[in-house]
Amino acid sequence: MDITLALGGGGSKGNAHIGVLRKLEQEGFRVRAIAGTSFGGLVAAFYALGFAPDEIEALFETVDQARLYGHLPGDGASLLGLAGAAKWLDQHIGKRTFADTRLPCALTGVDLNAAREVILAEGSIKDAILATIAVPGLFPPRRIDQWNLVDGGALDPVPVSVARALAPRLPVVAVALTSPIGEPTRDMRISLPAYVPAPIARHLSNLSYAQAFDIFVYAAEIVNRQMTELRLAADQPEVVIRPAVQHINLLDKVDVSAVAKLGELAVEQALPELRRAVSLPARISRLMRG
Repeated sequence: MDITLALGGGGSKGNAHIGVLRKLEQEGFRVRAIAGTSFGGLVAAFYALGFAPDEIEALFETVDQARLYGHLPGDGASLLGLAGAAKWLDQHIGKRTFADTRLPCALTGVDLNAAREVILAEGSIKDAILATIAVPGLFPPRRIDQWNLVDGGALDPVPVSVARALAPRLPVVAVALTSPIGEPTRDMRISLPAYVPAPIARHLSNLSYAQAFDIFVYAAEIVNRQMTELRLAADQPEVVIRPAVQHINLLDKVDVSAVAKLGELAVEQALPELRRAVSLPARISRLMRG
């Protein structure tokens, strides 16, 4: 049962992708190509390089979030840096490129210079990851060739069309980490990383500029939800999987295994739809359209 995957962004929510991959494998689905943006791009890259879902989970569980966010000399303007993340990627991916992947893979970014989506499927995987996770304003843009890249989710939160281009004759399974339009979103609160000491977090949360920033983030989340629904409607993946992770904020420190289990549960709930998508009539219909 061959499929291609499009993994959406969502920060800490993205650990659910690990469970999605694991459950798909257990149920006999074979991922033949994979595309991702933001945290989905991070998971897609590791999976395409041959890391099993259990290995990805074990790696992510060892991450010390407090060491990820330092600035490097020459970083563009941003609230946080990705110096620690770059060092961690050096340790686990090194100089590997997209030519080293075991299946077709693409990540996405948005070029601030040209105001357009850029598909990253060649060259350094580390650089592509640092570009696709560069949430605008929060992390610095990543310079690759002539591009000045930020998080691909700014234009395409779930890269369905990119996944379809990698394997045009296969059903696209999209993993969206946002809730549908109309459903309640998260409570507004200051979304500080978990490693910030509690007294400092309480003080910052009471500052008007911090509260204003959280309103901005809240509004951006609403825009992201709308963009997700518009793109899913336009690109029409055969299956949409929605793990129940909407309570998790962008930089929350989470139990990776627990969030991954939410991905497994979402796949289990979607199994009838997944099996219909890979059935013989569905395959014939796609071949006739293609």
